[in-house]
Amino acid sequence: MELPIDGTLDLHAFRPAEAAALVADYLDACHARGLLAVRIVHGKGTGALRRTVEAALRRHPRVAAFGPAGEDGGGWGATLVTLRP
Repeated sequence: MELPIDGTLDLHAFRPAEAAALVADYLDACHARGLLAVRIVHGKGTGALRRTVEAALRRHPRVAAFGPAGEDGGGWGATLVTLRP
């Protein structure tokens, strides 16, 4: 599946088992295009997908910081990521 590299990754269309690798690849693609602010939409649900995303972000060398989005950006159903230049 071809994804637009626009700084927002919506994981609703993907299986949870694909999430960690997809997040890493998407962050690399954003960084290559100079996008250093990324929003990952994982939904609220049980929190399992959010924890998978957070674990992938902790391991990714380009991630400077991450945290939940504000209420206008999805609240705890989305994570905002800042990449190192």
